[in-house]
Amino acid sequence: MRLLLLRHGQTPSNVAGLLDTGAPGPRLTPLGEQQAAAVPAALEGRRIDALAVSSLVRTSDTAGPLAAARDLRPSVLDGLREVEAGSLEMSSAFDDHHTYLETVFAWSRGDRSRRMPGGPDGHEFLARFDDAVAALSTVSRETRDGGVVLAVSHGAAIRSWSGARVRGLDVEELAHTPLANTGLIEVQGDPESGWELVEWHREPVGGALLDAVVAHDPTGEPVDE
Repeated sequence: MRLLLLRHGQTPSNVAGLLDTGAPGPRLTPLGEQQAAAVPAALEGRRIDALAVSSLVRTSDTAGPLAAARDLRPSVLDGLREVEAGSLEMSSAFDDHHTYLETVFAWSRGDRSRRMPGGPDGHEFLARFDDAVAALSTVSRETRDGGVVLAVSHGAAIRSWSGARVRGLDVEELAHTPLANTGLIEVQGDPESGWELVEWHREPVGGALLDAVVAHDPTGEPVDE
């Protein structure tokens, strides 16, 4: 199975630097809509057998143009949603951003018992994201050659799960490198044998001109020392 994990387009909370992880969450900004609109052309010629989104509306907004272009109906999987910020929810404070990111990358490094303040620990997060990926793997088995699935998810969720589960990704590099809105991590494998890195697109798939220089985009920014 080939799995493309695409971060959603820009939201007002990304611009404002808010740890906004609750449901249903914000819609896209005008730039986020441009980022989403650029995805079909950016992936033109790429095989995609199925689409999936999280239960947060910004992922459905991002998948919309690609779904229309490919005549695909996205599956909604709650397990693909963002890492819950717990008591840090809606904070714009630097220290809270640091705590949030340090926690999700601690999970990637193996400290799964560390708990987000007022939120999940690493075992809980990885279990529900693993379940979502396993569901996608089931869908892919129904297609030829193992299938290609694109899942629109969230910055911290993609980075934390990939750091914990994908061979060929350096966790420290992942933690200290931003993942832009509509950036992509592409992997191959399956839940039984594991996952290997294929490619990591740090910038928007539609091109660097669609990137936004935002001072504090909490779930996609690097861990600041």
